Amino acid sequence: MKTLEPPDSHHLNAAVGWIELGNALEAFDELELISPDSWFHPDVLVVRWVIYAKARKWDIALQIAQAVVSIAPERPMGWISLAYSLHELNRTQDAWQELLSVAERFPQNGAIQFNLACYACKLGKMDEAKTWLARSIEVAGREKIVRRVVNRPDLQPLWNQLGPTSSAAPNAAGRVSFSVPS
Repeated sequence: MKTLEPPDSHHLNAAVGWIELGNALEAFDELELISPDSWFHPDVLVVRWVIYAKARKWDIALQIAQAVVSIAPERPMGWISLAYSLHELNRTQDAWQELLSVAERFPQNGAIQFNLACYACKLGKMDEAKTWLARSIEVAGREKIVRRVVNRPDLQPLWNQLGPTSSAAPNAAGRVSFSVPS
């Protein structure tokens, strides 16, 4: 896929900036300034997915993610977006299947392993959740994953099963205690 040229690349960068500032409407308006020839560029579609995800318009977000996967199957973000959209539409089994089908294609993407852990947990597959969580830690690093884990209610059943010594809650010193038994 060719890279976006100015002025489209500038509009895309501005849209990303607006998203980072928390203004999805301005981001949307900025994407509307991109030339029609570039509307289906994967980078543009991913930013458009983020806008619809922030608006919690999951049906539209799913369609956008499907387009990204179709146009650029080599990009892990398309698959992550697809699975996340399915999960938010209460289709967690489908989300699990989609990501599982590409996990080996993207072994160095910790987000895929982390989301597989979340989906496995949600589906009651605790052993698989532990395995995928451990893999995500190996790939992305302990600190990064622990920060994500603390705020993920999808993983609560795993913490309940592992017990208090394995929780991702801050201890009295403000440190997060976290371990995944093998």
